Amino acid sequence: MRLLHTSDWHIGRTFHGHSTDEHLAQVLAAIAVAVAEHGVDAVIVAGDIFDTSTPKADAFTMLGDAVRAIREAGATVILTSGNHDGPQRLGHMAEFASFGGVHVRTEVAALAEPVTLTDEHGDVLVYGIPYLHPEFVRAAFPESDARTHGDALAFAMGAIRSDVAARSSAKGTTASGGPRYVVASHCFAAGGAEPTHDTTEDSGRAEERDITRGGLNLVPLSTFEGPDYVALGHIHSRVTLAENVRYCGAPLRFSFGERSSAKGAWLVDLGPDGVAETTWLELPTPREAVRLTGTLDDLLSPGAHEDAVDAWVEVVLTDDVRPRDAMRRIQECFPHAVTLRHEPANRTERETQTYAERTAGKTDLELVDEFAAFVRNGQALTDAERGLVTDTLGALEAKEASR
Repeated sequence: MRLLHTSDWHIGRTFHGHSTDEHLAQVLAAIAVAVAEHGVDAVIVAGDIFDTSTPKADAFTMLGDAVRAIREAGATVILTSGNHDGPQRLGHMAEFASFGGVHVRTEVAALAEPVTLTDEHGDVLVYGIPYLHPEFVRAAFPESDARTHGDALAFAMGAIRSDVAARSSAKGTTASGGPRYVVASHCFAAGGAEPTHDTTEDSGRAEERDITRGGLNLVPLSTFEGPDYVALGHIHSRVTLAENVRYCGAPLRFSFGERSSAKGAWLVDLGPDGVAETTWLELPTPREAVRLTGTLDDLLSPGAHEDAVDAWVEVVLTDDVRPRDAMRRIQECFPHAVTLRHEPANRTERETQTYAERTAGKTDLELVDEFAAFVRNGQALTDAERGLVTDTLGALEAKEASR
């Protein structure tokens, strides 16, 4: 059995206000070609099919074109919802689609109902876990007391393992001798051995919608013990947490933080005893993303940075004084320049520090004092104001301690 693991298509997303639809369509078409060339049996898309919960009609058209091409190339398609997706819209007509070999998993109550694939070694069960808000899990399963994303996925994995065990028992085999199974999930997973991933500034994390707010948190790697392979989505670059637990990343660059990350998908070969081999499949890059740093004259000098002419360009100008009309002049040479920052080479150490670095080791009172001076043109807190701030901070501390 050969699987192709992809995720985070984000159909409908823009790159600093510019549509990525044309580029994404090229990459999705390349996936269909790869399915035919490599004899892929099933394509798993681990969440964030769309970039918004209310995708436009064009987004559905693109999804339809991509899925039809993959099916025509010979693979079953299994899609799960991510935190960007609207499960109701993505899952509309899911039952009807399943008759055509396209399985859309968006219903929390059905998270332990697999798609059953078969090869010469027997069944392969694919469990597509939709993105799980803890409250959705509690609503669908009253016996669950999930409060965090980790709790929700732990409950889901428990239900899946129970389903696998029940199927093994029904066939008169032990759980260890039962069917092979694969899980797809959209989450922040961490733990175990040090993960290996692409060395980008943020590995695509900063561009992703936060799913750690309101008690949602990282999911321990141990949560995913049991499956033969775990296809993860949400991180936009490839990450290997364990030999059988991987992120494939987004197939297209959606931020400058992803400019150096490899873009592709995992080919996963399942033998009779589980994963036999995983192979990285490179996908085309319709437009690179680059950062150019220097003075305006240097960047615009004849022949400079010719390789960036067709790329998305982030410009960091180091001129002592910000040049007038800089962006217009830059775009005459680099038509896809989309952001510009001015960072003079002669900046002070404070100007180059992050907010965390500037505030490290300072008390709350010192921070309030500095803020007051900043917004009042250098006038710091008076003694009376310091007293009020001290009393207020003390009252807050006392209230927190009493909880």
